[in-house]
Amino acid sequence: MKKVLIDLKDIVKTFDGQTIVNHLNLQIYENEFLTLLGPSGCGKTTTLRMIAGFEKTEAGVIIIDGKIVNDLPPYARPVNTVFQRYALFPHLNVIENIVFGLKNSSYASKLMFYGEDNLIMEAQDKYPNKKITKHLLNKLINEKIYQDAEYAIKLVNLQGLEYRKINQLSGGQMQRVALARAIINRPKILLLDEPLAALDLKLRQNMHYELKEMQRRLGITFIFVTHDQEEAMTMSDRIVVINDGVIQQLGTPKEIYNEPVNRFVADFIGESNIIRGKYIKENEIEVLNKRIPCVGYKFAENEIVDVVIRPEDWDVVSLDKAVFVGKVISSIFKGVHYEIIAKVEDVELIIHTYEEVKVNDQIGLKVDPYKIHLMRVAQDE
Repeated sequence: MKKVLIDLKDIVKTFDGQTIVNHLNLQIYENEFLTLLGPSGCGKTTTLRMIAGFEKTEAGVIIIDGKIVNDLPPYARPVNTVFQRYALFPHLNVIENIVFGLKNSSYASKLMFYGEDNLIMEAQDKYPNKKITKHLLNKLINEKIYQDAEYAIKLVNLQGLEYRKINQLSGGQMQRVALARAIINRPKILLLDEPLAALDLKLRQNMHYELKEMQRRLGITFIFVTHDQEEAMTMSDRIVVINDGVIQQLGTPKEIYNEPVNRFVADFIGESNIIRGKYIKENEIEVLNKRIPCVGYKFAENEIVDVVIRPEDWDVVSLDKAVFVGKVISSIFKGVHYEIIAKVEDVELIIHTYEEVKVNDQIGLKVDPYKIHLMRVAQDE
């Protein structure tokens, strides 16, 4: 059974009378990569900042590793944060930036971090003819800090850049320095607030795989904030989709993509065709004035439903084999596929196909019953 490392219970946060986080409940497991995903202003960064201790909750309880931490300052929590703006020291080189926090903490804190008994035993082995003094232990601690920094540098692929100035680094290299600075503190939880937003597309895509591999090797919990669906889908063990301070859906990337619970999730995660239809009876729906099979759903007979079909799930077929026939109003080559917009029964549909279809051509479509997703229509729609 997975261990719950963070438990957010009924968390509320408001700014200027506006509710940003609205009675949020969430359990985060040990050693998982969890992403908070949503549009700007949805409450995802505020949630992250409350876990870190940079924002106070107005209601609810934050429990980390079995302890209530609402009143603990950030430095007393077992977390480290990597910000969108890396907050590096321009006058220090790479390795000095990485060791800065640990090196400048108090002697008592460093003794606790490395373990006083372990340090004494190591000092006795390393310096058998010397008296164990505070000065000697401090020297040993300093050596260990730089050894840890070298390990962190290797982990984030910055070997050979240890003594380079920050202003001589690329955006991707600066991001790695910020990660190494967090990793050296051996946090149980690493919080990442849109750390890839400033990088170009290719570098951002490369970092998706590097971050996931880093999390696997470190064996710690990553909580990642983004508005980018591709980042969330690529890296996450689970995704929390948030809108207006409320969790819309929590699940694996596959669950969120294939089984969205409402119109917002279906529309926000990838592209979707959301078409109003009717649940006729078990295994049969009516959509776009056609009755077609659909499996795996149970609604009331003749209930109005939202029918979700992803663009890649349409099959483009010859007109004589088509269930639906439409007119192409747009055809754009996307490199891997063509993105077609076709009008069927006055409804515009997005279709992805590998074959070129020209504007004003008729297009034949059908869809596998197993690739149709149904959602209950919200009461306010």
